[in-house]
Amino acid sequence: MLQSIEIMKTHILEIILENDPSIYLFGSVVLDDFKLGWSDIDILCLTKTPLSENQTERLVYLRQELLEKYPANPYFRSFEGGFLTLSDFLNKTPSRVVYWGTSGQRITDQYYFDVFSTMELMDSGRLIYGENILEQLTYPSQEEVQAAVLQHYHTIRRYALITGRSLYSAGWLLDIARCLYTLQTGKIIAKTVAGEWALEQSYIPDKQILKKAVEIRKNPIQYKNDESIQEWLERLGPYIQQYADVLEEQLNHYHILQPQEERRL
Repeated sequence: MLQSIEIMKTHILEIILENDPSIYLFGSVVLDDFKLGWSDIDILCLTKTPLSENQTERLVYLRQELLEKYPANPYFRSFEGGFLTLSDFLNKTPSRVVYWGTSGQRITDQYYFDVFSTMELMDSGRLIYGENILEQLTYPSQEEVQAAVLQHYHTIRRYALITGRSLYSAGWLLDIARCLYTLQTGKIIAKTVAGEWALEQSYIPDKQILKKAVEIRKNPIQYKNDESIQEWLERLGPYIQQYADVLEEQLNHYHILQPQEERRL
C-alpha cells in the first residue's frame, strides 16, 4: 500500500507540480484502520493556482491508467478524493474540480468536506507533499459536530431499515458507534476502534451482533463471499434500528434531538 501511495503521488506531481500543491492523506489509511476490500485511501490535493483543462483531463483518468499499468495492484482503485485550489476549498467556491469517488470519477464544479472529514483531516491528516495548510482551516464547532451526528442519525433511520448482502451493511453499526463516541468526546476515531469501544459500553443492545460487525470490518476479504455472512447481513435492518434507538437516547440526553424529530413507531 505504501508503495502504491508513493507511485500515485509521483504521477500526481508529474501533472500538477507547477501548481504548488499540498497533498494530504486522511481517514482510515492514517488512522491505522485501512482494510483492503472495504476501506478507501482518502486523498486531498489543494493547489495554489487553478488547474488547467488539460491537467484536469489527465487527473480524472489517472486511477484507470495506473490500474492498467499495474493490473495486479489492488490499491489504486481504492483512492478517493478531490483536486482543487486551496482558496476554492476554503471558501467553498464553485470551480474546476477533479473528483474520484466510489462510483467513478468526474470533473465537477464543487467539492465540500463534511464535518467528520474535516475533523479527520485536521486531527490526523498526513501531509505527503507540499506546504502544511491545515492551520488555515477552521475546526468544526460543537454545534456543527452535533448537527452532523443528528444528520447521520436521520440518514440511518431513513436508509438502514432494510439491508442488503454487501459487507457495508455492517458498517451502519460502526457508524452508530462512532457517532456515540463523537457525542461523548467531541472527537472522531477509526470505525474499527469505535466498534471496539462500543463493545465496552453497557448500553449495546446485542454485543454479539456488534462483535461480528467488528470481525467483518477487520477481515473483509475473508467474509466477502461467505454465503452465511451475506444472509446475516440481509437481516441486520431491525438490529441497526434498535441500535439507533441508543443513539436517539443520547441525542435526547444532550438536547440535540427535537421532539418532532424523534422516530414514531
